[in-house]
Amino acid sequence: MENMVSKLYIKIYSRTDNELNNLTYFSALKYDKRKYFEYYFSLIRSKHIIFFAFYPKFDFNSRIIKIYLLFFNFATFFFINALFFTDETMGKINSAKGVFDIINNIPQILYSNLISSFINEFINMLALTEDNLIEFRNRASKIKIFKLSKFLKRYIKIKFVIFFILNLILLCSYWIYLSCFSAVYKNTQIHLIKDTIISFGTSFITPMVFYLIPGIFRIISLRNNKRKILYIITMIFQFF
Repeated sequence: MENMVSKLYIKIYSRTDNELNNLTYFSALKYDKRKYFEYYFSLIRSKHIIFFAFYPKFDFNSRIIKIYLLFFNFATFFFINALFFTDETMGKINSAKGVFDIINNIPQILYSNLISSFINEFINMLALTEDNLIEFRNRASKIKIFKLSKFLKRYIKIKFVIFFILNLILLCSYWIYLSCFSAVYKNTQIHLIKDTIISFGTSFITPMVFYLIPGIFRIISLRNNKRKILYIITMIFQFF
């Protein structure tokens, strides 16, 4: 029993990937001893939607909700891509005799990626509880723990209520629009599916490449205490 309690205590009070990645500069100098690829994989685990959903890493978030967010993200990509199918797009499809032209679709794919990412990031803020629970863990004392726990419980309940209501509204809106779109533009469904798969697939590949960059600045900045500006650059890269 004592061994189980000890392991649970260590698990709760060990720093998560996000916690280590968001340390202040001087705290990182003191506590962050990770190597380049350890930092890189921590970004992938905490920010790449596939690894975030299925990699069994303790991070104070509900795993069921993380998996749900993966499917919600796909629905958002599907919906946003459909919004970009204008009369001009239909004309290009007709002039190409139905052939899928990935070159002409690149701007649409990029725009849908940006808009979908913005919507999904907002939904993630409502669904994920890691930041709230870490703040509670770090602030709670024996005197204030019950008061803070009641406030935290109420706050998370409110977040989840907003999250589920907003999700219901969005998913219903997606379903209605996509149903109407498919009924009116029957010949463009394959193009829409291809665009969505490319957009969604791009969101998988981009982080794998992009997160190779911040580690370079971070490792160099933590070699001594006079490279804070490089650490700030790392934090900016982490944000995206």
